Order: sequence, then structure tokens, then C-alpha cells
Amino acid sequence: MKSDNTPGAGAGNEGVGLPRNARLGLGLFLLYLLIYAGFVALNAFAADTMGKSVAAFGGVNLAILYGMGLIIAAFALACVYMALCTDAPEAGGEEGGR
Repeated sequence: MKSDNTPGAGAGNEGVGLPRNARLGLGLFLLYLLIYAGFVALNAFAADTMGKSVAAFGGVNLAILYGMGLIIAAFALACVYMALCTDAPEAGGEEGGR
């Protein structure tokens, strides 16, 4: 008899959604990696650009704005991932754990 050693086997989900979630996570990671690579490239090859003040944001330099943007982007992408990977409750299923 062959045993099933796959993750999630016998846990009730039978591994449903794992490949989709993995692909989605990888795609979002690559998107963030591109944004971060832009930050690193600007710092490495155009450091003077990162030091320029942005008048629309009270004179804060671009490095600070880009860094804050990276933090906000990471949080936003995590929220997108959570929203897309969370299973919707089934119609007629139990709600609120009652």
C-alpha cells in the first residue's frame, strides 16, 4: 500500500490551492523585487538623484520617499496576497463558528 506523504494530506484540504498560492506569492515577490531593484539601482548609479528634495512632499528627499514607498508597497502586496488566497466562505456553511 502506497502512503501519501504530501503536505496537507489528511488535514482536510488535500493540498487544494497550494500551487496557485505559490504562483501568486512568487509573482508578487517578483513585483516587489523589481521595485526594490529600482531603489538599489538609483542608490548605486544615481545617488545624487536620491538626494534631491521633492517639493510636493515638503522638501523630503527622494530616498526617504522611495524607502517609505517600499514599506507601503510591501504591506499592500501582503494585503493583496491575503485577499486573493483567503478562501471565501461556502454558501450554507457555518458562519461565526456557531
